[in-house]
Amino acid sequence: MAAMGAGRRTSTLSPAPSSAPSSPSSWATVRDQNQTPCMHAHHPLLRSAIELTTAGRVGDVVDADTGVMSGAMLFIKEDLGTNDTQVQVLAGILNVCALAGSLTAGRVSDWVGRRRTISLAACIFLAGSVLMGLSPNFATLLAGRCVAGVGVGYALMIAPVYAAEIASADIRGSLTSLPEICISFGILIGYVSNYFLAKLPLVYGWRTMLGLGALPSAVLAIGVLAMPESPRWLVMQGRPDEALAVLRKVCNTVGEADVRLADIKSAAGFVEGDAASAPAPGSGGKGVLKEMFLHPTPTVRRVLVAALGIHFFQHLSGIEAVVLYTPRIFKAAGIATRSKILAATIGVGVTKTVFIMTAILLVDRVGRRPLYLSSLAGIVASLTCLGLGLTVIEHSPHGHGAPWAVVLAITTVFTFVASFSIGVGPITWAYSSEVWPLRLRAQGASIGVAINRIMNAGVSMTFVTLYKAITIGGAFFLFAGLAVVAATFFYFCCPETQGRPLEEIEEVFSQGWGARRRQQPSSLPVADSKA
Repeated sequence: MAAMGAGRRTSTLSPAPSSAPSSPSSWATVRDQNQTPCMHAHHPLLRSAIELTTAGRVGDVVDADTGVMSGAMLFIKEDLGTNDTQVQVLAGILNVCALAGSLTAGRVSDWVGRRRTISLAACIFLAGSVLMGLSPNFATLLAGRCVAGVGVGYALMIAPVYAAEIASADIRGSLTSLPEICISFGILIGYVSNYFLAKLPLVYGWRTMLGLGALPSAVLAIGVLAMPESPRWLVMQGRPDEALAVLRKVCNTVGEADVRLADIKSAAGFVEGDAASAPAPGSGGKGVLKEMFLHPTPTVRRVLVAALGIHFFQHLSGIEAVVLYTPRIFKAAGIATRSKILAATIGVGVTKTVFIMTAILLVDRVGRRPLYLSSLAGIVASLTCLGLGLTVIEHSPHGHGAPWAVVLAITTVFTFVASFSIGVGPITWAYSSEVWPLRLRAQGASIGVAINRIMNAGVSMTFVTLYKAITIGGAFFLFAGLAVVAATFFYFCCPETQGRPLEEIEEVFSQGWGARRRQQPSSLPVADSKA
């Protein structure tokens, strides 16, 4: 039974229980009809937030390293005598190795569970951080970054999947964005630690910066013990009773938990009274790649394009170039001293954190599409102005540009980071994790992360070469043009998912773009309608 068609065929053979909601708004009706509180959770929303914040420590694990590396490279180059090519390789190799981690993480999480995969990611990154912190030379440093990269691949895949699978529909956008706020917080921690650790002797400064990445990994390895397993993974393992116990901890009422379990079982291919319809325990997601790439249905193909395409375009916006090379950009804009450069990068980290928090407050109220498209509009404007300012500075005598150009370049770094953080940053991860059907989700998200890391590595490893070839201003003009292409893609290929339970989102993709545009969002087909 193909996973994507499972929900519709199951509905034909054995209709969903009468309590199952037929639209996003029905979830509120269910809660109104059955106000019996869950015995194990007096404050389930708070509990979910705590659990997802713990999962969001995955973000700290990943991007504390990114923030630290942006400043550490200044000291590594001086201490180890590295050239620009080695700096680019060091910046990008983490993402190349993350590719290997992400490609295996989906199958591993289908096999051992979401929670154990989070623990594995933390342990791998911990080992890499220790190795980097103790590295005596460039080769050892590169090896440690490779190990850490594998952990990053696991972390980036499992965090949004776990968050999407445990959150309820009405708050899923906000809670699946929690890992992104932790990513931003990790970058900010990295920038702040760079500023203070720069005062240490050269031989210890950058090693301490990189070695401290082990701390959030250790916190995550311990925090994972307090987290429940994904109820959707438990259902796929043929353990619905355990899934119901988890749902009753995170849902507002017993009735809502029962309804969510019924929908999950339907999406997984369960037919009431037919034990043979249950997924085979320990199947480990076999055959998923064939369903996605060899024999995809039209619905699967649309999901594939949307989920993988949004990852493809995220780093073509130039975010990795701005975050990783912020010190170089500020230096090109005329900020000369090292302490001032590092202080300015702290401002970038604060801006990123504030606007991601804003996105978390808006994503379930405004919707994914308006935030994402508005974000791209801000990115295009910011990159265009940044390119203009840097071009004027570069062509000025002795690199001392007009004051307005310096102000423009510095200001638009902040507006770019703000624009990215309010839409493209958090929504890429939330959207790509929620559109996959249950059986395909882990391995589909795994492939999405692999594409994300390829694009990330491509930008970070070629940016210096790119701006030397077409100037630093020209590089940002190029990113602005690519952001326009990204906006066109998202407008036509990515429908709204706001407020829909995961089990209904498949139906949003059952029709093409033309048919969806002729309908209002409220009239889109839902899970028990015929495709």
